[in-house]
Amino acid sequence: MEIVVVGRNTEISGRFREHIEDKLEKVEQLAPLAQRLYVELTREKNPRLADRAERMELTLRGKGPVIRAEASASDRYGALDLAYAKLMERLRRARDRRKDHHRYPVPQPSELPADLLEPKQESVEEPVDEKPALPSEHGVAVESQLGDSPVIVRQKLHEANPMTVDQALYEMELVGHPFFLFIDEETKQPCVVYHRHGWTYGVLRLDTTVAAED
Repeated sequence: MEIVVVGRNTEISGRFREHIEDKLEKVEQLAPLAQRLYVELTREKNPRLADRAERMELTLRGKGPVIRAEASASDRYGALDLAYAKLMERLRRARDRRKDHHRYPVPQPSELPADLLEPKQESVEEPVDEKPALPSEHGVAVESQLGDSPVIVRQKLHEANPMTVDQALYEMELVGHPFFLFIDEETKQPCVVYHRHGWTYGVLRLDTTVAAED
């Protein structure tokens, strides 16, 4: 398994790289088919966010769904420990699911909860080009500024392999997000599954036939 380490708004010393490799050595035991583990460290320059100045994101890619974990702390060692713990927990869940063939409750269509309508706070990590840009490489973020406004839009391109609702819920849990976009295997509709509360989930579907008829 290859470990790729990158820093945003920060430099990563050789000593910390060695610490990362030693820390993540056990990941391959739970993910033998993993090909690459991307480690992204971001330094938050805002002094008001000193308690979470270091943000660590771990993304595991290989045969199967992407598994991601992220965490923030006042120092990079703490952020790595927190993100590592989350990643290992999700890997154990994936292993147990394969063994037990656990099935999630079938979600019912519902309205998108208010908390998903609120934009997720993203720190301005580095200067961006004023011209809108679209991502062209899978998993690589592209940031654009909307005209003269302070609004920053971060976009990522992901593969859209058709899957069932059950599989979409499974992959949503693996990346630790409250929602997950996918193409329904049966209907071919663009869909999003999202967590509502407890063991309740929702599904939103887009009817692309309307646009096609126009």
